[in-house]
Amino acid sequence: MPTPILYSFRRCPYCMRAHMALKQSGIKVELREVKLSDMPDEALAASPEATVPVLILPDGTVFTESWDIVKWSLLQNDPEQWLGNEDEYSLDAEILIETNDFSFKDDLDHYKYADRFPERNKEDYRKACEEFIEELEDMLTENHYLLADQLSLADIGVFPFVRQFSLVDKDWFDASPYTKVQHWLGKLIRSELFQHVFQKHKLWETHDAAIYI
Repeated sequence: MPTPILYSFRRCPYCMRAHMALKQSGIKVELREVKLSDMPDEALAASPEATVPVLILPDGTVFTESWDIVKWSLLQNDPEQWLGNEDEYSLDAEILIETNDFSFKDDLDHYKYADRFPERNKEDYRKACEEFIEELEDMLTENHYLLADQLSLADIGVFPFVRQFSLVDKDWFDASPYTKVQHWLGKLIRSELFQHVFQKHKLWETHDAAIYI
């Protein structure tokens, strides 16, 4: 049977969440790890914007948005009910992802690359990021995970970006008052699912043997 193809970049947070959802759903894909500065023609044909992830289904359907891949994967198979009973987590997850993917991601980029944005200092950019981190801390005061006491698509959608935030200044993050976010993040980083997704693979070239995951 034909297998979906996933163009990915290991350290990209968008790719992480897409890959985690695909793995969780039990959907076998052919992984093609690419270099963002040198995207292969096959990937560019599917995604002229030269972004990843790109998921190509056997019927020719192409997904170029990671959140769409997450939702599509779970609609195929959701063994641990990441969508919740009768899709109960989807709306709250969408609201959280809207904040994560736009305002928080913009603040995070400024924090990570503060030297490129001299209008403000790094601490100011970090404080902007903290507004979202504080929201997550409050959510984790009520539940073990963001929306409930079980993992949901919201956790997978947000987690890779919070991981990036934590690594910009790890000493600061580890000493910060966000103890519930720290614990939540640590659980997800140590999970078998993330460790599988974060395995290193060689860059794909046209004539390489397929790598199935």
